[in-house]
Amino acid sequence: MKVLVINAGSSSLKYQLLDMDKQKLIAKGNCEKIGLDKPIISYKHDGKEEIFDGAKNHEEAIKKVLDILVDKDNGVIKSFSEIGAIGHRVVMGGDVFKESVLIDSKVIAKIEKFNELAPLHNPANVMGIRACKKVMPRTPQVAVFDSAFHSTMPEVAYMYGIKYEDYKKYGLRKYGAHGTSHRYVLEQLAKVLKKDPSQVNAITCHLGGGSSITAIRNGQSVDTSMGITPLQGVIMGTRSGDIDPTLVQFLCRYKNLSVEGAITYLNKECGLLGISGKTSDMREVKGYADKGDERSKLALDMMNYSIKKYIGSYLAVLNGADAIVFTGGIGENRADMREQIVGGLENLGVVLDKNKNDNFKRGEIELISAKNSKVKIYVIPTDEELMMAMDTVRIVNNLKK
Repeated sequence: MKVLVINAGSSSLKYQLLDMDKQKLIAKGNCEKIGLDKPIISYKHDGKEEIFDGAKNHEEAIKKVLDILVDKDNGVIKSFSEIGAIGHRVVMGGDVFKESVLIDSKVIAKIEKFNELAPLHNPANVMGIRACKKVMPRTPQVAVFDSAFHSTMPEVAYMYGIKYEDYKKYGLRKYGAHGTSHRYVLEQLAKVLKKDPSQVNAITCHLGGGSSITAIRNGQSVDTSMGITPLQGVIMGTRSGDIDPTLVQFLCRYKNLSVEGAITYLNKECGLLGISGKTSDMREVKGYADKGDERSKLALDMMNYSIKKYIGSYLAVLNGADAIVFTGGIGENRADMREQIVGGLENLGVVLDKNKNDNFKRGEIELISAKNSKVKIYVIPTDEELMMAMDTVRIVNNLKK
């Protein structure tokens, strides 16, 4: 079966077409700046990349992507009918969706109820779903939820210290994110350790523009750093991460902001960007730090420190672990960050092999811990799209039984 995987943002739409019989990527790309000035569509296939004019809305973006995929000169399929199913990333499924589901009108309505919990993501995810429904109404579609993997967290981990009645009435609790990525690297780790996933205890670190750390016991998420929204947790590209809640009150007073304005500020103007005063891009912040910029160095040190604290606390929660896994754009590519993050954890049984860390092969699963490390350290490239496609195939095939 060929599966089209969609990850829709507010002004972007990433896509991949996969042949799941061979578990092979056929083509991928990104519709950038949808509805904005000079939108473009990138299209990568057979080792080459092409750029096309973009789209003014998500429906047009889907149509253009499909036209590109079936183009007689550059296409990779002959007709839309070759696409057996479409898988959609949905960030927030709340406490309703604990696994991937076939999409119908009732599912869409339920997803929209969680828009407030993921205002930057869920509305865009729904736009992608509706666009695909309109363009390919007969093709089955599946929603794969980032929050689903974390539905196994116990109350002691997902509840906040607020009135119990308000938690029950409003659903105010931790839900987590990046679950598809954490689940994928868990399964890859289990293969490497030659264990069933249900026997694995690990700390998985998905580090990118958005970052989250997850504690996994016996193959299940038992705690994670992101909360009711993706704002909680470690310092990120533009997100503040953990703060004293009263800081919102001070921001509103001093900066003359509404509560919504303060939350937007914490989501989009803080983190690496706010601390460095220059950029949210890790590579650029590192470049400035290497040139002696003190604020950029501080931003990096604060991010690494926040990640180290979560790893240490989760080692306590799990009473040790089989492995710590680094994944995501930063986790997979920043040897310097990995060294700083795990440095000083030797007394907790975490010992890095600097040579292995510095010389790992990008795109490969690599063991970077020293021989005497009680906790193994791995770099495992994530593949959320493949995980989404696997869920999509499983659910669609079950329809045929």
